[in-house]
Amino acid sequence: MGISQYIKEIGRGKDGARALTREQSSDLLGQVLDGAVTDLEVGGFCLAMRIKGETPDEMAGFLDAAHARLHRLPDNGLTTVVLPSYNGARKLPVLTPLLALLLARQGVPVLVHGTATEDKRVFASAVFAELGVLPATQVTRLAAGEVAFVPTEVLCPGLKRLLDVRRVVGLRNPAHSLVKLMNPCVGQAFIVGSYTHPEYASSMAATWALTGAHAMLLRGTEGEPVADARRTPRMEIFQDGERTEVQPQQDGPLVQVPSLPSVGAAHTADYIRAVLNDSLPIPTPIALQVEHILRALEHHDSPAHAHAL
Repeated sequence: MGISQYIKEIGRGKDGARALTREQSSDLLGQVLDGAVTDLEVGGFCLAMRIKGETPDEMAGFLDAAHARLHRLPDNGLTTVVLPSYNGARKLPVLTPLLALLLARQGVPVLVHGTATEDKRVFASAVFAELGVLPATQVTRLAAGEVAFVPTEVLCPGLKRLLDVRRVVGLRNPAHSLVKLMNPCVGQAFIVGSYTHPEYASSMAATWALTGAHAMLLRGTEGEPVADARRTPRMEIFQDGERTEVQPQQDGPLVQVPSLPSVGAAHTADYIRAVLNDSLPIPTPIALQVEHILRALEHHDSPAHAHAL
């Protein structure tokens, strides 16, 4: 079906719009990612979906289309932790690289993917560059304890183009949720998804339940997939569609709030180095997040779970 027919269905306003099936959604986004539609049609799709909102079936279909087109990382025989980093730092330092390096120190392969979605924020890519982790130009197999930052355009150029529509129309579109849910690996992956508003937590959870993802969901730092260093958020683990709370939300800030750097990439990198060499303590919420991720990986990779599958 041509994209104009889909836009007629989803573009009837908040109350009149009709939801697409998973198959229709996959076809629609596939045409967008393949560049088979006009810029005007892409804009119409983005605005219509922004008004209507995505259903879990639609988001699952969008994921199907993206997964079919991603340049995915080869299977390394391990479970790779995936950190989608798309929000960057506005008021607080972006500590996604710290989370990645703490996990790698425990022997976990870690893939961070993302792109700058706004001009006035500091992104993980800039902090990684200060730490000597340069953007990958192609997807390669990750070893145990290795961290890679892969720009979105390396994974899927069409997805990068769709994300960049926000710079023109000023509004998010389904791609901004999609990148936080997708699995860029051929092999086993554990995705750490974050949200900023409660309605996105509900929609992300429903999509992961539908697709049987292995993942963690939390309210991250300004939308980044790392716990706020000042207070412990609720953390949930998804395993084969089952949802379990592993960390309750803390009411109020920590008793002793850590001293954090300014949002600049260089200052953030200096802070991360100090934490990694034990000159500064790991913020408690991030230490708890690492612990829960490692426990989830251990459970997923256990012989008992493999036998159950």
